[in-house]
Amino acid sequence: MTTPAPSSRQRWLVPVVVVVLSVTVGGGLLAREIYRRPDQPADDASVSVPSPSSPSSSGEPGEPGAADDVRMTDDARAHPQADAVRKVLKKYFAAINSKQYQQWTDVVTDDRAAGQPQADWLKGVRTTKDSDALVYRIERSPASSLRVLVGFTSRQAVENAPLFFREPCIKWRLVMPMVIEDKTLKIAAVDGGPPPEHEKC
Repeated sequence: MTTPAPSSRQRWLVPVVVVVLSVTVGGGLLAREIYRRPDQPADDASVSVPSPSSPSSSGEPGEPGAADDVRMTDDARAHPQADAVRKVLKKYFAAINSKQYQQWTDVVTDDRAAGQPQADWLKGVRTTKDSDALVYRIERSPASSLRVLVGFTSRQAVENAPLFFREPCIKWRLVMPMVIEDKTLKIAAVDGGPPPEHEKC
């Protein structure tokens, strides 16, 4: 028995299916490449965003420095008085950590020192250890004063923590006003109002 010859329609069906499959596969591969292109590898420097705590004492990325060290973001370091601000803050935190009241009064205004006599000050910092100070921004205010946005970590016995936040480790972020007094840059009393921004370590 002879097999009947395939019709003209059947002869064209196979090539058409092959072409359609080829176009579909090729289009799928192309689409995959197009939609994958915006993605960057996890270690690509173009998408890495350093955390606020990454700048070192020189402002470059690196590990945290010593407890009394004061680091700065690029923005803060670009301010003309950045070095003076850093020195004042370094001495301020060192005084707290070493419990040196006289050193502390050297870098705060007379009004601020008067509001915290030595006995009260020592009682307030007796278990305090401040570290990881980071200056985010320095802004000029009227009368040659400055507003310094700084963050730092404070560790203390729970009973010595603020009444509104009884924690042994607190991360603070606040604005420290600085003024010129006796021709020296000093830290004034922190603005009144609600407690500064804070969170548990």
